[in-house]
Amino acid sequence: MGRRRAGATLPPGETVRRRVGVLGNAPSTGRDSSPTGAESCARALERLGHEVVRIPLDDELDRTLRQANLDAVFFARRDRRAEDGCVQGLLELLRIPYTGSGVLASALATDRLRSKEIFRLHNIATPPYYALGAAGAEHCAALHGSFGFPVVVKPRRAGSRVGVSIVHDAAELPGAVREALRHDDEALVERYIRGKEVCVGLLDGRVLGAIEVVAPDDSGDGSIPAPDRVEVRFPARLSPARCRCVLALAEQANRALGCTGASRVDLLVTEGDNEYVLDVNPLPETTPESLLARIAAGAGYDFDRLVAAILAGARLHAGGKTSNATAAAEEPPGNVVVPVRRRAAAGGRRPG
Repeated sequence: MGRRRAGATLPPGETVRRRVGVLGNAPSTGRDSSPTGAESCARALERLGHEVVRIPLDDELDRTLRQANLDAVFFARRDRRAEDGCVQGLLELLRIPYTGSGVLASALATDRLRSKEIFRLHNIATPPYYALGAAGAEHCAALHGSFGFPVVVKPRRAGSRVGVSIVHDAAELPGAVREALRHDDEALVERYIRGKEVCVGLLDGRVLGAIEVVAPDDSGDGSIPAPDRVEVRFPARLSPARCRCVLALAEQANRALGCTGASRVDLLVTEGDNEYVLDVNPLPETTPESLLARIAAGAGYDFDRLVAAILAGARLHAGGKTSNATAAAEEPPGNVVVPVRRRAAAGGRRPG
């Protein structure tokens, strides 16, 4: 049935203490530039009664995972390697269940160009765009043609606001493209649309709510404020009818990419009747002060309960059922049946 630490309380319905690897503590190019997110989740899991192994996202990750004898891996921080499906693929090979989206969904959501193409196939509104690589950087003004200004220039795959610039005329475009290409081999040029930035939180495909992100002066003039100067308003300042449209659009975008677990959809809402999907974040920052946690709190989840819910969804995505989903004895109604990995024999090797 699993071990339990003295004095620790497992979440209601969970009957097994799990050995959980919390992935984090590596330098990040995103907003979460410290190990705070990983440590917050690790401490929450310990309060919930689980055995936590803190795992750095470094060049020894494969060896560390093979030797750690884990029941599950909890993705706890934003990092390009953790978001783009590479680590998820490693965990699939090692047959270790993990939180969040699978390999394909993670790769698609992290690739802004591919995600926009999928949005278009599903008739999901997204700002007009085009992509160019290093070969087109020197001629970007000519390639831009009549696309118009202002535009947003961003790396195709880098996370958060890294390498993102607002461009108001052709003279600014080459520098913005070069800045984006410092972080990726392709740049995405996207039409700037004035409107409210609204973030929608989801958990296992279920919409939790929407929060509004505003610049300090609420000018919406296209400037990109520093993360510590951003204000949030919960719930988002939307009419009930408009809010329902935004939540439905976010759910549709999340489903189109196949994201699971905890995710966040970022949208623009104009003063007219238009809503645009910007990004789907398959691995949103998870700290008590994060946008996801604030949205979840509005849906009745305190931080520990949110972490417990994310862990409960840990699974493998390739090849059907998870390898550790052994037939469990029937539980009373309302209980959460937690899959448990079989412990490997001494030496740390796992059955093939």
